[in-house]
Formats: sequence, C-alpha cells, structure tokens
Amino acid sequence: MQDPRSLFTTSARPDLVRPVLVQALDGFVDAGSGRRLAAEHLLNALDSEPLVAFDVDQLLDYRSRRPEMTFTTDHWSGYAAPDLAVHLVRDLNDVPFLLLHGPEPDVQWERFIAAVGILVADLDVRLVIGLNAIPMGVPHTRPPQVIAHGSPPELVADYPKWLPTIQVPASVGNLLEYRLGEAGTPACGFAVAVPHYLAQLDYPDAAHTLLNCVARASDLALPTDALEHAAQVVRDDVDKQVARSEEIATLVHGLERQYDDMTAGRGSGLMTDGSRLPTADELGAEFERYLSGWTDTDEDPSK
Repeated sequence: MQDPRSLFTTSARPDLVRPVLVQALDGFVDAGSGRRLAAEHLLNALDSEPLVAFDVDQLLDYRSRRPEMTFTTDHWSGYAAPDLAVHLVRDLNDVPFLLLHGPEPDVQWERFIAAVGILVADLDVRLVIGLNAIPMGVPHTRPPQVIAHGSPPELVADYPKWLPTIQVPASVGNLLEYRLGEAGTPACGFAVAVPHYLAQLDYPDAAHTLLNCVARASDLALPTDALEHAAQVVRDDVDKQVARSEEIATLVHGLERQYDDMTAGRGSGLMTDGSRLPTADELGAEFERYLSGWTDTDEDPSK
C-alpha cells in the first residue's frame, strides 16, 4: 500500500484536546438526505474552518459521479470541484470537534481508511461517530427510530436492538467504523429510519434525529431548533396530503399499527415481512404531486 499520508494535506495543527470526529460521507444510501442535511446544518449553523483536504483525484471516479460545470452563453463559467475534507467545527459552547464530509471514495478504500486512522491518531480523536439514513417501513407520524452500532458495543448500549444478523452492501463509513474497532479506537454509528415513501424528499426530521444522537454520544452542544421547525413543516404538509386520500391514509395507518406493535415489543423489529408493508410504488403514486410541489416551498430544511 502506498503511504496513506500522501492522500491528504493539513493546515497548521490546532490545539485540540481529544476531539470527537463526526463522519458524514456522501455516496451510500441517504434516505431523506438526512446525513447531508445534518452535515450542511453543522457547517452553516456553527463556526468552522477547513483543516484537512483529501486528494480527490486519487479517490474518485469522475465518470461515475460527474461534477457539474456551468455554461454561460458562450463559455464555461464555473466548475463545482468535489471537496472531500475535514473541517474543524466549534459547538455552541465553543468546544471543537471534527467533521469529515464529502463524496465517499470510489477506490482505494483501505488506503483512505488508513489515512483517516492516521488523522485520528495524530489529532488524538477520542470517538468517531458515523451518520446514515435508510428507508424503512415506518410512518412519518411516529418518532424516528435509530439503528445504533458501535465498537465497543457499550457505546450504544442504551439504544434498542432492532435488527437481527443481516448482510448489507458495504460503505466506506461503515468499514471505517469496523477498522477503527479492530484497532481499538472507539467508534459508533447511527442510522435513522426514514419513511420509505418520503425517502426521495429532503426530510429534516432525519437530520434532527441524527444530530441529537451525536450530541448524546459526544456531549457536544449542537443547534437543532431550525431542523426541528423544518421537520414540523414537512410533517404538517404530509399530513395534509394524507388527509386528502383515503387510500394513502389506510396505508399510513397500517404502518402506524406495525410501528406501535414493534415498539411495544409485539413485533419483530424494523425488518419485517415485506408483504405487510405498502410498496414504494403504491405510496409513490399518491405522493407524486406532493414531492414535485415541495421544491416550490420557501422553507429550506437545511438551515
């Protein structure tokens, strides 16, 4: 393996005392854009500065995820260069923490993870926290559930266990947690369950839930009021759409009963028999107008 340090450059090392690192890499499943909204909210709502820049030319396949360029009349006027970086962020109490964000590497996963491991050691990171948002058969009318995982497991001992042993496609974020656990570095992750019929919509309740999990695990003071307000706006609007359709209301009520059974210990967890759940196509047809109309709203759930 080539030297992982050649994958990144750093600014002057800040004076940090065992910070937390939050990783929110794009590219894997991100239902409701929960992970993206959470990362953007942290950068927009708190003081931050770039600390580490990764060499994306070594890590990304531009043809699989082509960056955008801007054409103006008769010339190219802009290029949205991919940015894979670590920012130094300060919480509401001026406590510094680190945010790893940007596109998930397409190649050299182990080398990239080794590079992050070097940064974790150099900066004396005490805990790494990963964020995910996945579509599940849950209703928007109930509190979001979280699948928590960590090494050591004591990091997430207070969270319910919703899943049996399953196999899922790998992601750099989850592999990073696994490798850090092997090396003895505390690492955990939180995946919020997003109603699968809203997975293509910006769903600020997912970001709000994820940041509450981060705050709980790290003792950081994070701003969430704006996300909570945006989440309520979305819920109210979805409720209006549900009220207009008896069919969609019946489907949502079925999800509510399943959710209530699950949280009361009568169900089999978040992974249930798919025949009991409405399909995305069933719900998607009813919500098509809603999803297309939401882009016209003045609300910005990420702020």
